[in-house]
Amino acid sequence: MNVQFILLFILINTIIGKDLTAQNNHNFYVGTYTKGDSKGIYKYSLKNDGTLQFQGLVAKSNNPSFLAKTSDNKYLIAVNEINSENGLGTVESFLIQKDSLQFINRTSSGGAHPCFLAINKDGFVLVANYTGGNVGLLKVGEKGKLSDLLDVQQHKGKGISERQKNPHTHSAWFDPMDNQIISVDLGTNELWLSQLDTLQNILIPSNPNKLNMAPGAGPRHLVFHPNAKWIYVLNELNSTITLVQKTDDGKYIKKGSFSTLPKDYKKPNTCADIHISQDGKYVYVSNRGHNSIAIYKVNLTDGSLNLIGHESTRGDGPRNFSFSPDDKYLLVANQLTNNIVSFNKNKATGLLEYVQEIDAPTPVCILF
Repeated sequence: MNVQFILLFILINTIIGKDLTAQNNHNFYVGTYTKGDSKGIYKYSLKNDGTLQFQGLVAKSNNPSFLAKTSDNKYLIAVNEINSENGLGTVESFLIQKDSLQFINRTSSGGAHPCFLAINKDGFVLVANYTGGNVGLLKVGEKGKLSDLLDVQQHKGKGISERQKNPHTHSAWFDPMDNQIISVDLGTNELWLSQLDTLQNILIPSNPNKLNMAPGAGPRHLVFHPNAKWIYVLNELNSTITLVQKTDDGKYIKKGSFSTLPKDYKKPNTCADIHISQDGKYVYVSNRGHNSIAIYKVNLTDGSLNLIGHESTRGDGPRNFSFSPDDKYLLVANQLTNNIVSFNKNKATGLLEYVQEIDAPTPVCILF
């Protein structure tokens, strides 16, 4: 084997190695609040060793505080968490390109301060309007264009705490097994249940159409267990998780409650986000105040949770967090300290190990 052939062999393998490394990287988008240094939606990359790299601003947008993708990964949809002159927020659609997001269109969210959205495989979009206390229904067209508002589900009622004087819809979810919609209202302290009618493009109340949480709990987000039987509802105001079981006839029953905090912690705290590992063995929650990720092991017999630890988020105000697509890493957005932190997630134990942090302007949503 001559020297030239050896050098060529090394060069080819180096190039292939770089390509494979690049393929193992995961790009992600960061939604922000734009009152400070942020200009909109940013792009970062998570390398295969868990380290983070800044890519740049990919779309200028006003308070894009929550992001979601269509099922084909062609389009990114963002809320604009605002209260405009007509008392409504907006939702934007973008075509996902290699180095940017190409704006497609913008439409009404149906209420003030939209803070969450979900998209199903058919392109229907649920938008939770926090101040409006309602859920807007839209649809993404074939070329990514958002429809005009199709329907609005207005909530009524209140809870017992200072933040529960009016309806405050904080999230809305498609049940992965059917057309059931679960809207989570912090203000009324309830889960609102409805069906998506795809012929009329409207939301029809279920019977029963509500499930109450514990007084003052303040439900915010939820996560479905992979077995489709258990739902974990995160309560922002009293720092708990409520286990809800879905029965064979489609009813929802509360089965237990679990604290997100150490027993000796007495300072103020509000919960923000909740996720479950792909294998359904561990649940994770972000605490703001305690500034931690609470880690639970799931009892796979009855769905109950056992708190096994807390990991510091190495920042203040941990808002949204997300798992990498390969379920190896957890990334958390610390809103008040302008940083995103990467943790290695031990698949066997569920525990987290710090890897790296990176600057980000008022990050509040991470989307792979």
